Amino acid sequence: MIIAILIACEIAFWLLLVLALATRYLWKRRKLSTALLIAIPFLDVILLVTAAVDMKGGATADITHGLAATYLAYSIVFGHSTIRWADAKFHHRYADGPPPPKPPPGGRARTRYEWRFWLRLLLAYAISCVVILALTWWVDDPTRTRPLLEFMLGLARVPVIAVLWPISHTLWPRKVESAEP
Repeated sequence: MIIAILIACEIAFWLLLVLALATRYLWKRRKLSTALLIAIPFLDVILLVTAAVDMKGGATADITHGLAATYLAYSIVFGHSTIRWADAKFHHRYADGPPPPKPPPGGRARTRYEWRFWLRLLLAYAISCVVILALTWWVDDPTRTRPLLEFMLGLARVPVIAVLWPISHTLWPRKVESAEP
């Protein structure tokens, strides 16, 4: 059941986002667009509540329950920037807006950009852990929640591996071409 709700929430996320942006730029209905964008984070809350109720009702945790916590953490940390990115792309493509901003091409600015992104990834991981631990505490059945803790430990690989990217930019920064002739 949780897998179906997870898939439905993922599809609903992208549908709501596209509908909100189309409402804003194609149909010029800014207030309705804003309401649709505000509704997006509630999908993750619905998913997490469903996972929690499922586990409290006797289900043994699996990857989908862990993903519910991870989706919520992603929305908290990266949701606004994801929507801003999609908005800039849509605005440029369908409403003659300016080209979307790009990350700095190199140098210290790119290194700072990469470290900030990694710190946000680390924050998302920490929020996922807090949500998973809260869910584990709430269900209060170590045999059924053990897979959640294993998921949390496995998820730790993401920030550990991802730190290689900002480290590489720190040690070997890409040169920025000067604007001088």
